[in-house]
Amino acid sequence: MESTKYWGFIKDPLYGYIRITEWERSIIDTAPVQRLRRIRQLSGAQYAYPAANHTRFEHSLGTMHLAGILAESLPSLSPEEKVKVKMASLLHDVGHGPYSHLFETLLSKYLGKTHEDMSLWIIRESEVGRALERIGLDPEEVGLISVGRLARPDKPYLNQIIRSSVDVDKMDFLLRDSYHTGASYGTIDIFRLIYTMDILDGNLAVDATALSTLETFLLARLESFRAIYFHRTTRAAQIMLIKALEKAKDELNLFKSISLQDYLQLDDQTLWEMLKHSKSRDIIMDLDNRRLLKCAYEKTFFVRDQLVTNIFNNEAVRRQIEEEIALKAGVPTDEVTIDVPSLPSVPYHYAIDIEPMNIPIFYKSKTGEKIPQRLGELSRIVDSLRVFLNIMRIYTKEVYREKVRKASTDVLGEAPLSSLVSY
Repeated sequence: MESTKYWGFIKDPLYGYIRITEWERSIIDTAPVQRLRRIRQLSGAQYAYPAANHTRFEHSLGTMHLAGILAESLPSLSPEEKVKVKMASLLHDVGHGPYSHLFETLLSKYLGKTHEDMSLWIIRESEVGRALERIGLDPEEVGLISVGRLARPDKPYLNQIIRSSVDVDKMDFLLRDSYHTGASYGTIDIFRLIYTMDILDGNLAVDATALSTLETFLLARLESFRAIYFHRTTRAAQIMLIKALEKAKDELNLFKSISLQDYLQLDDQTLWEMLKHSKSRDIIMDLDNRRLLKCAYEKTFFVRDQLVTNIFNNEAVRRQIEEEIALKAGVPTDEVTIDVPSLPSVPYHYAIDIEPMNIPIFYKSKTGEKIPQRLGELSRIVDSLRVFLNIMRIYTKEVYREKVRKASTDVLGEAPLSSLVSY
C-alpha cells in the first residue's frame, strides 16, 4: 500500500524541495491542518527573536518529510507502515491550541486534556479522519501513532519514530527553531543520525558509529532549551499570556466544555482579538507595546535538596514562596511569579528530561549482528550539563523590580549579577 503518485513540491528553507503525494496533499488541505498556519511554533519567542514567527504548519511538513526519509531507510517497515508513519507525523501537532504549550497548560489544568488528546479527537472526528479513510487508512491507528500511544508491543518503533528521545519531531524543531531564531545550537547532521538508525529488539536504535552526532544532538537540545525555549524575555511574554488567559477564561468560556467545531475555530489571531476585548485587555496592550515583565531574580541551583525539588515540582510551595516575597517587598501577591524549567508552559520542557539509558545504541559486528550498548557507559557528556538546567527566575513589573529583587535575595539567597541585566 503506497501512493507513488506525486502531486508536486513544497519548498522548505531547511530541506529544499519536499515531494508531496496526492494522498499527503489530501490531508494537508484539510481545515484542521491548514489551521496550523495560524498557530506559532514558539509563541512569545518573537519578543526576543523577531524572526521567530514560524508556525506549526511548516514544522508538521518538516516532521513528515524526515519521517519519510527515516521510514525508507528502515528495511523492517512495510510499505503500508511507511505511509502510516508519514501521515501520523504530519498530524502529530494538529491538536495544538492557540499559543501552543501556553494554552495547553490551562487546557490540562481545567479540562485534564493535552494537545495529544486533542489531536486524537480531531483525527477521529473531523474531516481529517474521513480523508484518511478515503485513502484506506484507519484514523484510530494513525492517530495513536501520531501521539505515541499505539499498543503494539511487537513494534514499538512505530511510536518511537515520532515520540522518543531521538525522534523526527525533535530533529525538525531543533533545526527549524534554530534557523528562525538565528541561534546556532541547531547545527546538527540529523541525516547522519537518520541513516544510522535501525531496529534493535523492536526499538528504534542508533549505530554507535554516529555517537558524536548523537551527542551533538542531545547537547543541542540542552543548549537550545536555555537559549530559546527558556530565554528570559521569551518566558516574560509567555507568563503574561498565561495570566491573560487565566484572567479572561470565564468571560470567554475557554476552559469549560468545548465542542470540536469551537476548538478548531481558535488560533493565535482569533484568541488575541478575543483577549483584546476582555478583562485581559491591559495585559494584551502591554504585550502589543512590548511592556514585558522583568526578571528580578535568577538563580541556578547546583545541588538538589528537598527545598529545591519542591520549588521545581510543587506548585503549592512556589505559591507560598511568591507570597512570602511579595509580603517582604510590599507588593501585591499576583505581581510576583516564580518560573522554573519544569513548568508545562515551557516549550519542550519534556525534551530536556534525558535518560541516556533509554536511547538504544548498537555496534554492528563483522557478520552484521547488532550488539546492544549502553549510551550512559559510552558518553558522560550529557550528564555533565544537566545540572545547569536547575534555573529559577522571579518575574515582576518594572516598577517593582528592585523591591522584589531585594526580597527574593532575603528569602532565597544571593543571586548572580546577570539577573540585573535588562533585555
